[in-house]
Amino acid sequence: MRSYSIYKMKKNEKLNKWLWKWHFIAGIISLPFILILSITGAIYLFKADYETPRQQHIKEVAVQGTPITLQQQWQIANTSAIKKPNAMVLKTKANQATEFVSGRFGGKSRIYVNPYTGTVSGEIVGRETDMFKIRKLHGELLMGKFGTKIIELIASWMIVLIITGLYIWWPTRGWQLKGLFIPRTNEGKRTFFRDLHSISGFWISGVLLLILAGGLPWTDVFGEGFKQVQKITNTGFPASWEGHELQSQQLEKPITLDQIVAKAKALNLPGTVTIHFPKGQKGIFSVSNQNPSHLQSQKKIHFDQYSGEQILSNDWQDVGILMRGRMWVMAFHQGEFGFWNWWLMFCITIVLAIMSSAALVSYVLRKRKGSWGIPKVPIAFKVGYVIVIMIGILAFIFPLFGVSILFLLSIEYLKNKIKPHKI
Repeated sequence: MRSYSIYKMKKNEKLNKWLWKWHFIAGIISLPFILILSITGAIYLFKADYETPRQQHIKEVAVQGTPITLQQQWQIANTSAIKKPNAMVLKTKANQATEFVSGRFGGKSRIYVNPYTGTVSGEIVGRETDMFKIRKLHGELLMGKFGTKIIELIASWMIVLIITGLYIWWPTRGWQLKGLFIPRTNEGKRTFFRDLHSISGFWISGVLLLILAGGLPWTDVFGEGFKQVQKITNTGFPASWEGHELQSQQLEKPITLDQIVAKAKALNLPGTVTIHFPKGQKGIFSVSNQNPSHLQSQKKIHFDQYSGEQILSNDWQDVGILMRGRMWVMAFHQGEFGFWNWWLMFCITIVLAIMSSAALVSYVLRKRKGSWGIPKVPIAFKVGYVIVIMIGILAFIFPLFGVSILFLLSIEYLKNKIKPHKI
C-alpha cells in the first residue's frame, strides 16, 4: 500500500461532472464581478495612504499660542458645518485641527476647526471623496440598493464556487506536488492556466470564506436577516449601548464640552475616542472608542449633560456573541488588525484577480467554436438527498442564492420541456 492511500477520496464521477457544470456556469457569470470586487478591494486598502496627504492641509494646523475653548469651537462648528455636528473626535496631538462629525455611516461629513485661530480649516464630505466612490463600486457597483443585491448574490455564489471547487480539485489518485499544489508548466497553456486557477483557489479558500463572512453583514437581505437573528437571540449590542432610553436630570446649566472632554481623557481609552453630543435638553453625553485591532478594549460610557456624572458604562463583555463575531470578521475584512492583516488582504485580492483571470484564459483555450463549452452531465444522473439538503441550507441562509436556484431550476425545466433529451 502506498503511503498516500489514506488520503484518497473516492469521488462519484457523475456528481463530479454535475458539480463541475454548475461551478463552470456560476464562475462564468460571476467572474466579471469577482474581478471588480478584487480590484476595488485592493485599491480601498490604500485609503489612508491616498487621503492623508490630500487632506493634511485641513486636518493639521500650526501650533500658535493658547487654543480657544472646545465649547467655543463647538459653537463655530455649529454655525459653519453643512449639517449640525453630533459628535467630536478627541485630539491626540497639538497640531491637529478639532474634528466635528455630522451624520452617520456613509452620510458622514467632518468639519475641522483651528483651535488657535477659531477659523474653519476645511470640511470633508464623505460622499464626495474618491475612496467613497471606490467603496460604493466595491459594495454596490454604483447602483444603489439594486447593486448591493447583485454583490450579495455574487458573494453567495462565491461560497458555492469555493465548496464545489474544492470537491472538483480534490485528488482521487493520490497526492502529488505538481498539479495539486503548484501548477504544471510542461503540459501546455490550458493545463497551466487550469492549474493556476484551481491551485490558487485551494490555497486561499479558507481565508476567502472568512473574508466573505466579513462582507456579508453589509448586505441588504442577509445583513438584515442577521440583524433580526441578533435581536431575537439578544446577541447584538445591549439595549443600553446607544443610550436611547437614558436621560439627564435637567438642571439650570449643562456642563461644557471642555469638562466632558476632561472626563473622557481621564478614562484613558485606547484607539479613536469620540464624544457624542446630547440630543435635546434631556439628552446625554456619550464617550466611545473605536479600536479595531483590539476589539475587546472598546467601551461606551454615558454621562449626565448637567452634572457630568457617569450614568452607565458598557464594555466588550456586554456585547452579544453574534455581534462580537460580526465585528471581528468585518474588521478582518478591512485589514484592520494590523500590518499582517493588511498585507494578507492585499495578497488575497491579487491572488483572487489572478485566479479569476486564469479561469477566463483556461476557458478561452478550452472553448470550441460555436459552443459555450458547458460540461456535459450524464442524463441518468440524479441529485442525491445530501446535495439537496445542502442546497436547501445555503438557500435558507442566503435568500438571494435561493431565489437564483429557483430561477435556474425553472430554466432547466423549461429547456427540458421544449427540447427533451434523446435517449
